[in-house]
Amino acid sequence: MISEAAAPSTGLFYSINATDQTTDQTFYLDFTHTSPSAQCHHNVFNITNSRDHCNQPGDIWSPADVSTSDSSAGTELLKTQAAEECGEDALDRQTHCGTMDRVTAALFVLLVSCVCRTSGQTCEGNCGETLNVCSCHPTCTSLKTCCTDYKDYCVGVSPYSGTSFGGTDFIVLDATFNQSSHVVCRFNGDTNTVGYVDENSRGHCISPFLFETGWIPLHISSDNGTTFSRVGSWLSVHTGKLDSKFKATLVNSTKWQYYGTPGVGGSLEMTWNTSLVRAARVNVELWGYRETGEPYSANWKGHWEYLYSLSKDQPNTGSFSFLPKPAENGFSSWELGSLRISSSSYTDGMWNVQAAWTEDHALAWHLEEKFRQNSTVWALDKCVAWDQLENKLPNFLSEVIDCPCTLAQARADTGRFHTDYGCDIEKGSVCTYHPGSVHCVRAIQASPMYAAGQQCCYDSTGAQVLTADSIGGSTPDRAHDWGSPPFKRPPRIPGQSHWVYDVLSFYYCCLWSDTCHFYFKHRPSSDCRRYQSPSSAVVFGDPHFITFDGVSYTFNGKGEYTLVTSAEKNLTIQGRTESVNETIKATQLTSVAMREASSDVIEVRLATGHNGLQVLQNQRTLSFTEQSWMDLHGVFVFSPAPTNVTVMFPTGAGVEVRLIEGTMTTTVLLPEAFKDSTLGLLGKMNGDAADDLVLSNGQLVRDHSDPEELFSFGASWAVYNASALFTYDSEYLLDTYCYAPRHDITFIPVFSVPVSPDDPLGEQASEICSGAGEGAQFCRFDILVGRSPRMGNATRVSYQNHISLVADLEPVTSCGWLSPPDNGHKEGTTYLQGAKVVLSCNDGYTLKGSAERVCQEGGQWSGKETSCVVPSNVAGIVAGSVIGALALIVIITTIILSSRKQKRKAANANLTGTSEAF
Repeated sequence: MISEAAAPSTGLFYSINATDQTTDQTFYLDFTHTSPSAQCHHNVFNITNSRDHCNQPGDIWSPADVSTSDSSAGTELLKTQAAEECGEDALDRQTHCGTMDRVTAALFVLLVSCVCRTSGQTCEGNCGETLNVCSCHPTCTSLKTCCTDYKDYCVGVSPYSGTSFGGTDFIVLDATFNQSSHVVCRFNGDTNTVGYVDENSRGHCISPFLFETGWIPLHISSDNGTTFSRVGSWLSVHTGKLDSKFKATLVNSTKWQYYGTPGVGGSLEMTWNTSLVRAARVNVELWGYRETGEPYSANWKGHWEYLYSLSKDQPNTGSFSFLPKPAENGFSSWELGSLRISSSSYTDGMWNVQAAWTEDHALAWHLEEKFRQNSTVWALDKCVAWDQLENKLPNFLSEVIDCPCTLAQARADTGRFHTDYGCDIEKGSVCTYHPGSVHCVRAIQASPMYAAGQQCCYDSTGAQVLTADSIGGSTPDRAHDWGSPPFKRPPRIPGQSHWVYDVLSFYYCCLWSDTCHFYFKHRPSSDCRRYQSPSSAVVFGDPHFITFDGVSYTFNGKGEYTLVTSAEKNLTIQGRTESVNETIKATQLTSVAMREASSDVIEVRLATGHNGLQVLQNQRTLSFTEQSWMDLHGVFVFSPAPTNVTVMFPTGAGVEVRLIEGTMTTTVLLPEAFKDSTLGLLGKMNGDAADDLVLSNGQLVRDHSDPEELFSFGASWAVYNASALFTYDSEYLLDTYCYAPRHDITFIPVFSVPVSPDDPLGEQASEICSGAGEGAQFCRFDILVGRSPRMGNATRVSYQNHISLVADLEPVTSCGWLSPPDNGHKEGTTYLQGAKVVLSCNDGYTLKGSAERVCQEGGQWSGKETSCVVPSNVAGIVAGSVIGALALIVIITTIILSSRKQKRKAANANLTGTSEAF
């Protein structure tokens, strides 16, 4: 029925209902419309139906309580009236996700189109929102529901990223500015920079110093800061993660940071891309960083400060060299900083202007003359002062995560550890701070209380390197190198806090002097005795599942399903499956959406053409053309290639999505803390395969080999409209998943592999799937049922990759570090089960205890504790004493006898004289 009444303002009020004859669902609409010439900002368009609609983010429906009755004639009348006023093309507009039939959807689009043209609704101040008759939500472009001024107010920028030091000039896309506009760009609501309008009427912004990384809210004013009507975002990037093309480069950076130590001198050189600084002549400035205030107090702050210029009015040739000399006026007290190249038209030290920056580095080259005269003594004094400071600071070591035991574990545990860019085996193992190591990883998350970090390094054998054995060993960090939310204050400032407390001190104690024992007293390696490998589960092929407890099965339903849910950890991971094609009764995974607690929703899905992966953050597409790592709200995303995406959550949960030959494979890694808390298609993670598969109603799957029981199990985990995390931004997705039930009950797949000796793919299946072990059944299924040798090969590779991952994550036993005995030494620096350590003593000492010790299965060393003692010769001492005593007796006896003899001679002589006298 359609009824007409006077609107609150001049115009018409329409009340409509329509009934879908196929589903018996009734929709209720009310619509307020003013005259076409009026600029109405309060149009109402509401719709409800008797069932719950999709209700996903970006929902443009508003429920309304209206009473209506059915009248198809009224519906047709309204369509006719609206078409006359708005044009027939309005019927072709895309509608929002809802459980409407196509006729009703077309009706709605007609009305939206009509009102959008006459209402004057705007995206100014409404970006990310869905209005009554049009949308300012990121999905509106593909849905064709955007308000007419969407791109003018909800802006994109290029480039979209730059160093956290600021100075990047970026263009505001699609928005037009007047030549007289005074552009001001506001970052994070509290930091303004001055922009400009170029000759093509494009607005430009300059990024500022930001003490944080990640997406920063951006608001742009064209009236000198009176109003900020345009909204976008800017990606602030850690300097170490920034692509080299976006920063100035220190040629031979090691020379820069050892300058003034014995044998290191001469000229220093730096280079940059001239396009980074829009000027014919430039200044080269030194900026310094330091942190002041009481550590871990409210007045602990980080400061950047302009120090002095190395050169002014220098031609912008892209290179600069100079002969360093000790800084004057007390500037040599600044030990950490960065060089900035900016236009010579700016005054010295002017903040937030277009510039190119080097990475932050130790300023050895400008330190005082005392350093150059005797760098070892100078550094030792600094090292001792740092040691005294560390003695006063709280101990953070107990709260950092233990390192993985092996390089294989470290590289496989992608939910909790990520490659340290300063020591990467994929880039030649240039490990300046960790000699002897070939690869290091960092714990992704900072520790909860002190925001500390963990770094784990490994040698060419895959064994962990410990600082007790090598200067290149694994070290914990008082400040995580990558910073941590909420950033902005020490020790959470990305990069610089880590330099102040962990890197400069390494220079003092280890690189500029030989007193590393001070450093390692406070930064000892943690071994891996407390490390627990994560459990892994995988979805691949058509689709096949291997749960956390190792149960493998196939569920090729069509719809959207819960892969993992953990109420205890607030983690949800959902997967969408689609038909392989219209004729084959097989499906494949095409999208995975996930969220932990209040984090951003991350969706990874197959891109058009199945030649890459597309990543969405809260339904907005992310581009990884400039950066491979992104800090988002409550989640990190890493995508080094279009076929490779890793998502990392604060709990340590990790999701790897890989595209192999056009087929999507998803691996989920969960740490031990998730034990007994997971449900869904990837099972109950508790180490017991028997109770792995549980329906959403709590019923246990009894027969894991029954495909129909497994199909019922999978169907029970179809997601609800209210809990769906996916994006519906195309007519196909709306029709197939949002209008329809989340599990397609009309789709009945093939449950078993057909056996036909005449199958033309039979021989190919045997060839491709040979050597796949237990995965051969999945490989054959995808070739013979999915009719795709390419998918079958991708399944074989995915299965083998999963088996390798499980092997890499296999727990190992560590006996812990074994020290050499005092006055002795050891051979062997591996401390895992089966490792042997040989112990010996220095010359002049005797070994007591076991000379060889082996790490045993229970985590204990064999043998007895070893020590080196001074040799003991009791028998020799006793014999010597006896001989000495006897010699003494002989000597005494001889003396006595000789004395008596002399007396007798004297007596005889006296007697003879007397006789003669007589």
